[in-house]
Amino acid sequence: MTADRWHVDVDRSVCIGSGLCAGSAPGAFVLDGVPRQSRPVDRDAVAAESLLAAAESCPVEAITLTVHGSGEPVFPPEE
Repeated sequence: MTADRWHVDVDRSVCIGSGLCAGSAPGAFVLDGVPRQSRPVDRDAVAAESLLAAAESCPVEAITLTVHGSGEPVFPPEE
């Protein structure tokens, strides 16, 4: 892991509500009723492989993870 805590963000203008994030990281993401879009339960969460898996599985790359405090990118990685 890059750090102990990550800042979790979902770009709701991009999110299509596939629910893959909620399936990959149960308890970390919830889908709103209408519009059916994802949001993080805790925007500053403990770094976890399940969060990374959720970000990587998003079909439209709406999820970004950064190191809490420094803003260093975790996902998507810098090129």
